[in-house]
Amino acid sequence: MTETSDEYKNPATMEKITSLAKRRGFVFQSSEIYGGQNGAWDYGPLGVELKNRIARVWWKEMTQLHDNIVGIDAAILMHPRTWEASGHVENFTDPLVDCKKCKARFRADQIPEENLRVKKCPECGGELTDTRKFNLMFKTHIGAIEGEANVIYLRPETAQGIYVNYKNIIQSNRMKIPFGIAQIGKAFRNEIVTKNFIFRTCEFEQMEMQFFVKPDSDVEWFNTWKERRWAYYEKLGINMDHLRWHQHGPDELAHYAKDAYDIEYLFPMGWKELEGVHNRSNYDLSRHQQYSGKDLQYIDQDDGNKKYTPFIIETSAGLTRSVLMTLCDAYDEEKVADKGNDDDWRVVMRFHPSLAPVTVAVLPLMKKDGLAELASEIRDELKEDFPTDYDQSGAIGRRYRRQDEAGTPFCVTVDYDSKEKNDLTLRFRDSMEQVRVPRAELAERIRQEIKKYRRLK
Repeated sequence: MTETSDEYKNPATMEKITSLAKRRGFVFQSSEIYGGQNGAWDYGPLGVELKNRIARVWWKEMTQLHDNIVGIDAAILMHPRTWEASGHVENFTDPLVDCKKCKARFRADQIPEENLRVKKCPECGGELTDTRKFNLMFKTHIGAIEGEANVIYLRPETAQGIYVNYKNIIQSNRMKIPFGIAQIGKAFRNEIVTKNFIFRTCEFEQMEMQFFVKPDSDVEWFNTWKERRWAYYEKLGINMDHLRWHQHGPDELAHYAKDAYDIEYLFPMGWKELEGVHNRSNYDLSRHQQYSGKDLQYIDQDDGNKKYTPFIIETSAGLTRSVLMTLCDAYDEEKVADKGNDDDWRVVMRFHPSLAPVTVAVLPLMKKDGLAELASEIRDELKEDFPTDYDQSGAIGRRYRRQDEAGTPFCVTVDYDSKEKNDLTLRFRDSMEQVRVPRAELAERIRQEIKKYRRLK
């Protein structure tokens, strides 16, 4: 499906999203002054706030709201035997072919079968090399001397850091099955092809939760976590028409998986994976027990001290991919007035207030007559509770448009009546409605509006 497909109703295109991301300081090309680094991106002032707020909302959803889920922050560099046990050294590969003429590189499973059969480059018609395996892990050396004995990897996923600490957490935090361990952290994959902006990159962040259960209860918990993860996106006000489930068929299942579903989002470039919910069986702990020689069985004191290797239900979402989804889902173009032959349009990012990089912007109607000073005082009052912005440059309508494009859900305008009556104009991003609110009630009014927020259809 292309960006012009009738199935995609959102006005966002990848060109519009990438343009807005740079223009408003969400995302920049890494090392841009040197021509850019392929597969790497830098998050600007609004982008890092959006990313951090998504992470905080996910963390609250997965830990604070559950009595039996705790967090961890495992090291990026792990013992190399970890990746032998997990199967990454042997299985974490892509089939790769190169063109001998134009030097283009392709994943063999993503070019037409006819081209692969006759070894013809789909770009220039040149001869292709034989297919070979390409391991996606970044490999380096630790210590002063390079050699096979000093090989170490940048982790390609965060889950293994949870598995190798599973017994530590049981013992230190007295966890009882069923229980979960959550983690947000960076991962690295030497992707052959990086594309679609920040959708597929070499450096990214994952939000994962591994839930440990009795072997005979895995199907029930698998279905429970499918329901919970779907409800999470509803809570964030995501357009649910742009979400769907995809079950992995027999040819798609990873070697460790008993069952697997993806939540897919309708990005401008088509339906793509957003989050995975997987039944990993007891593969991971069994392998680490085998390779480490340590007993990783669980002793169930509530079931006659029965010993077993827990099954694991995994929920795994890309944080940086979630940023892209949030940008695409929030993007809207709206005609707000007819001006003869010149219609008045606005670009508005309809972020949920819990995700918006800036919650409230304070705007003095004029710079003079003490309004700017009063506005600064009000911002100081608000910024203890909310991420804020201050803008006194240009016409008030133009400033509203700038905040709409940044996704700021509330604007507070300070005018001459504010000095006399001690009240302010509170403007709502989505509806553009404006109401007068007493200064003393402003913070509480914003909190209440956030709690009852519902995205306009």
